[in-house]
Amino acid sequence: MKIHQNVTPRQEALAERNLCAAVAALETPEEVRAFFRDLCTPAEIQAMADRWAVVEPLKRGLPYREIHRLTAVSVTTIGRVARFLSRGNGGYETAGRRLEELRRGVARAAG
Repeated sequence: MKIHQNVTPRQEALAERNLCAAVAALETPEEVRAFFRDLCTPAEIQAMADRWAVVEPLKRGLPYREIHRLTAVSVTTIGRVARFLSRGNGGYETAGRRLEELRRGVARAAG
């Protein structure tokens, strides 16, 4: 993590919280995409997309090499995501669960 000179840990935490609040305030995937494209470099967006792409195959128990073959994401990145899935902050699980709830709601509304 980048160390900022003359910035307290409290200020760093507040800046992170404000960033998270900004993302949470967005209402559609299109708004989030526009925000990320303004905020991040293409490489940063790709890194996040790569990490997200391996969550579902990991949850299904696919071997790392198979996930790499399917996604072209490095085995190192796959391992990092796997570590956070099992011992992280719960963000991958929460996002995955909410997406699944949205999909079920859409399927029920259409059916």
